[in-house]
Amino acid sequence: MLLWSQIALFAATSVVLILTPGPDILYVMTRGVAQGRGAALAAAAGFSLGNFVHIFFALIGFSALLASSAHAFQVVKYAGALYLVYLGVRLLRSPTVALGGENLPLLRGRRIFFQSIVANVLNPKVAVFFLAFFPQFIDARQGSASLQMLSLGTLFVFLTLICFSLVAFCSGAVGAWLNRKPAVSGHLDRMAGSVLVLLGLRLAWPTR
Repeated sequence: MLLWSQIALFAATSVVLILTPGPDILYVMTRGVAQGRGAALAAAAGFSLGNFVHIFFALIGFSALLASSAHAFQVVKYAGALYLVYLGVRLLRSPTVALGGENLPLLRGRRIFFQSIVANVLNPKVAVFFLAFFPQFIDARQGSASLQMLSLGTLFVFLTLICFSLVAFCSGAVGAWLNRKPAVSGHLDRMAGSVLVLLGLRLAWPTR
């Protein structure tokens, strides 16, 4: 059973790390500015729930494989980068549309949701993060390590959903303001696509 001090320290550290700028939170902001609050919330939910896949990977040892195998890490890394670039190119090639929610098909939100899950799952840095971060808060004296990791992982997903939703609400407000500026709103998809392509290239950029 997790101690309250253990949970509090984990929660405080997690919030700081969740709000650290990265491809996921920037993607949520981009969706909010380009398409409004609903699209940003869909992206926030997708990225948050996608963490459950990494929790599962951590439990079965897949994260350990990514950490120990440079080849496996690179394969998943480039797959995630290519996916982000693909999403960006699709936005760059899409016809310009207004941000009004009534002009967007209902499927759009679900598509963004599932795209965000895929983008999260294909980011090996998240898997390695789970492997490096979670064990620091697991105490073998408090019971099953797997159960502790599952509990902390669920808490992390919940905290991510709250933080990303706040970001989505703020970026959605910015998007609504820009929508009243026709000269700007007509180019938002192009801006969003460019950001996603750059994020994909940054993820694929060789690092030591």
